[in-house]
Amino acid sequence: MLETLSLASHGPVIPVIVIQRLEDAVPLAEALVAGGVKVLEVTLRTPVALQAMEAMAKVPGAIVGAGTLRTPQDVTNAKNAGCVFGVSPGYTDALAAACKAEGLPLLPGVSTASEVMQANAAGFNFLKLFPATAVGGVNLLKALAGPFPDVAFCPTGGISLQTAPDFLKLSNVKVCGGSWLTPQDAIDAKDWGRITRLAAEAAALRGA
Repeated sequence: MLETLSLASHGPVIPVIVIQRLEDAVPLAEALVAGGVKVLEVTLRTPVALQAMEAMAKVPGAIVGAGTLRTPQDVTNAKNAGCVFGVSPGYTDALAAACKAEGLPLLPGVSTASEVMQANAAGFNFLKLFPATAVGGVNLLKALAGPFPDVAFCPTGGISLQTAPDFLKLSNVKVCGGSWLTPQDAIDAKDWGRITRLAAEAAALRGA
């Protein structure tokens, strides 16, 4: 079972993916992997999400996780679809227990110091800050670094190619999440080359 923190070793950005049509799942995953982005968070926000995860998990090089986990049933469904990690918008003990029972590593969401403490008390020290920009962004992460020097973050929500470097240079940020890698208009146009280019730009951010 992988450690969620190891996801950051594959690159500085984890795309947050919404799949509307199952037929787009595999070519989208292939386009991202071709651009150097291997870790793929597929959100449970559409009727075809689970089938998309299952298809994408078979793409060579892809490391597929389920986003928007909210219930224990979501966890079971994600594990059955072949996901190797899960991401949640918030944190509950029930969700954490379900992930432990299923052997699905969880990157839980937090947005306040109290939530950091709750997740930390349950054994999580790599957390998703969500919605990052709306709750304080870089300034909040700088503030959290003081009382939580042992906690690392993956900020997600409202981050762009332009603002990602500001997050990535913080000592407590290991990777960030972004939806800008998979714009819906590019998916609709089946412009996989554009998505590969966006992935390559994102993959190069760490050295920027």
